[in-house]
Amino acid sequence: MELRAAPTGTAVGRDAPLLSVSNVGKRFRTPRHDTLALEQASLAVSEGEFICLVGPSGCGKSTLLNIVAGLDRPSQGEVLFEGRAVTGAGPERVMVFQEPALYPWLNVRANVEFGLKLARADARTRRELADRHLDLVKLRAFERAFVHELSGGMKQRVQLARALAVEPRMLLMDEPFAALDAQNRDALQVDLQEIWSRTGTTILFVTHNVREAAILGDRVLVMTPAPGRIKAEIAVPLPRPRTFDTPSLMDYAAEIRSELQHER
Repeated sequence: MELRAAPTGTAVGRDAPLLSVSNVGKRFRTPRHDTLALEQASLAVSEGEFICLVGPSGCGKSTLLNIVAGLDRPSQGEVLFEGRAVTGAGPERVMVFQEPALYPWLNVRANVEFGLKLARADARTRRELADRHLDLVKLRAFERAFVHELSGGMKQRVQLARALAVEPRMLLMDEPFAALDAQNRDALQVDLQEIWSRTGTTILFVTHNVREAAILGDRVLVMTPAPGRIKAEIAVPLPRPRTFDTPSLMDYAAEIRSELQHER
């Protein structure tokens, strides 16, 4: 299996990036606490890129992802998607969470079709898109199974198929493999690279795992401790598909780890 080459550089070959985050800050205020989670966080993502976002716990990675998704609003700064301000959630930006959040009363196929039903796609379109994406995540044989019959890795595959079925421009993935065992995690890392290559969907992927970031990312963006901002960018120009055994991969993982260990 030979996958497409990674895009090169930051927002290369485009008049404007698909996603632009400029000097975004986020402050959470309660009667007892005033917490600055993000401060002047900026990044740009070109269409078709696979970007990994890493940083220490509590640095605001998930907060930044929620702001890009339109699930939260920044306290300051600007987020543009296709040159337009993000003011709320939209089908062009779909979240994939650490917990699959599937509907237990629906089988696998019905879960995958759920977003399409909300979008009022007709039955034939729902069936065709579900077929395509169940094949893509290798779950066609389990389309009639219910959630309680699935392993953790299979549940994440269903969540991924449901997200992809609505054909978003960007997937926002918040540590989706963190709770999986090593075998399932390794398999999904390889399969996600193939899915990305075949669909062309832009991915912004949050992880704590430096090896995972090096395996998946065209570029790895490293965040500071809270209040979080982007402090470093590491390009990973290795051929795909990548695995733990890919030559030089651990050198990039070590570079990412070094950035995480040196605050600035």
